[in-house]
Amino acid sequence: MPTSIELIFIVFSTLVILSILTIKLSNRFGIPALVLFLAIGMLAGSDGLGGITFDNPALVQSLGVIARVLILFAGGLDTEWAEVRPILWQGLSLSTIGVLLTALLVGVFVSWIQGFSILEGLLLGAIVSSTDAAAVFMVLRARNAKFPRRLVQLLEFESGSNDPMAVVLTIALIRLLTEPSTSFGELVLFFVMQMAVGTVLGIAMGEIMRRTLNALNLELEGIYPVLSVALALLTYGLTTFLNGSGFLAVYLAGLVMQRKPFAHQQSILRFHDGLAWLMQVTMFLMLGLQVFPARLVPIAWVGLLISLFLIFIARPASVHTALAFSPMSLREQTLVAWAGLRGAVPIILATFPLLAGVKQADTIFHLVFFIALTSVVMQGTAIPWLTRALKIEAPPSDALQSRPQLDPQAPPKPMP
Repeated sequence: MPTSIELIFIVFSTLVILSILTIKLSNRFGIPALVLFLAIGMLAGSDGLGGITFDNPALVQSLGVIARVLILFAGGLDTEWAEVRPILWQGLSLSTIGVLLTALLVGVFVSWIQGFSILEGLLLGAIVSSTDAAAVFMVLRARNAKFPRRLVQLLEFESGSNDPMAVVLTIALIRLLTEPSTSFGELVLFFVMQMAVGTVLGIAMGEIMRRTLNALNLELEGIYPVLSVALALLTYGLTTFLNGSGFLAVYLAGLVMQRKPFAHQQSILRFHDGLAWLMQVTMFLMLGLQVFPARLVPIAWVGLLISLFLIFIARPASVHTALAFSPMSLREQTLVAWAGLRGAVPIILATFPLLAGVKQADTIFHLVFFIALTSVVMQGTAIPWLTRALKIEAPPSDALQSRPQLDPQAPPKPMP
């Protein structure tokens, strides 16, 4: 990796610009943009044309956590509570029962086909158990799929709320692998603390953020988005320090914050939308640099089998089980199952075993990378076709679109 700050700026800005330019190719030829971002990172890496040596899992994990915090907060801000409320229990079922069942099924399959221990298999299953809202939304926008808005909200809410579940499972299984004496009771307490503290602090911080922004009377409009970023990072840091799920807290904080108007709402929303895009591009470029393509070849066939099992068996089984008592039709459940793409989150989680010194960590990382890549390529490219085949395309008024624009000059409504 270049050591001088000038070269780092040149390389980073060039890769970001190239990534943005590839979005035109994605829109024109239907290639998922996330794949192109990863490809650029891989081409620039040590095994590619760029020859940039980058092997720093700790940095990848740290920057990945920051990126995910800001992406989740932006996702919460962009989610209308009125649209979430009707699908709340369905989303929570997917993010709990769905994640647990996916991790279990994939874990057993991996331990059988790869020769991992059951705990190592379950660890890989937990890492790939969560879906990625960024991947789903980018693919749907790029392909112009006439996707029903209610299903988009369900997928977004699921992916925002299932990251914490996957993180908790991953950390718990790493703890079992590195500290075999850990008891079941300790794991249950760890899980309850993560979810309870994350929920309470997320809701509380969302209210504090909104009231703080409304109470301040600063003449500098540009300082409000900066304050919102600081509050989002504070929410994650404080929650994690208190043994809660920081990812759950920041998503809930954004969701609670936007339930009622707040000062300079439109400028803050636009700022976080742009920041989320920067984080996504940076995250995928960095992950592409971290992976070694030469190490993907030996595990390609196993990775493909695991990916096919996840796409065609584990994900559908978990979705249909989680939504068994919902009013959704079988066709809608099938579409939700197919659109649950894996993206950057599993790859970031795959750095956790690397840093913890788990025995099969390097193999797990490259398997997860391969699974995420094939998920975006196979599922992402087929979403528009499957939507038409299942005959559940949305009318133009209900299809995926940007949220309505707000008046940037409108003063906030009085606080309750």
